[in-house]
Amino acid sequence: MTEAPIPSWQEHGEGRRAIVLLHGLGGNAGLWGPTLPALAGYRVLAWDMPGYGASAPVEPGFPALAAALGRMLDAAELERADLVGHSIGGMVALEFALTWPERVRSLILYASPPAFGGRDPAFRERFLADRLAPLEAGRSLAEIAPQVVGRMLGDAPDPAAAPAAIASMAAVPEGGYRAALATLVTFDRRDDLGRLDMPCLVLVGEADPLAPFHVMHWTASAIPGARMAVIADAGHLAHLERPGDVNTMLTSFLDRVGAD
Repeated sequence: MTEAPIPSWQEHGEGRRAIVLLHGLGGNAGLWGPTLPALAGYRVLAWDMPGYGASAPVEPGFPALAAALGRMLDAAELERADLVGHSIGGMVALEFALTWPERVRSLILYASPPAFGGRDPAFRERFLADRLAPLEAGRSLAEIAPQVVGRMLGDAPDPAAAPAAIASMAAVPEGGYRAALATLVTFDRRDDLGRLDMPCLVLVGEADPLAPFHVMHWTASAIPGARMAVIADAGHLAHLERPGDVNTMLTSFLDRVGAD
């Protein structure tokens, strides 16, 4: 029997407490560079999601992605960690926290709703068709990245945000991107949010078109004791657009959790 693959990760810093960073659909482990200064004093692990970077793919679905995260924690000899998940990475973090809550010290859901879209299957089909159409027409991820990233950003982002996000998306393997899209549209954990009992922060860009404020506000209200933080003028990539603001919010939450 083939052994289940362990995701690849980048590691930064040292500390008794571990923070795990889970990137979004067009991201990778290296896209967290602007976030790292806020996490000095922690052991920080940033993964390449299965199918991305050096990480081998796994079977489709969020249970398989959450199990892969567990294998990564085991390989890193971590019984417990704080999870920071962006977009689809937040969905993986939420799936993991609901399945293995004893391994999650705190949970940060960043630009990550608890379900994809509405309950209408036609919406999912339209979304997939729209995202896949350029690839089916023979265009590469590098060719479509500027347009996709441009739709995600808020007003007046940091000048480094768009180039970093475009380069990251351009480097995503097409097979991994297609698999992530197909998995994304299956997610729905809305009815399970009330079971979360670890400290939670819901982080949202004020102008995020993909994880809108009203959805994230509802998410925070459905999680017992959750805190919410809003990044003014930011879109879906707030940690690149407004890194200073995001870092302050992360530090404040993590320090508070550490003091509890």
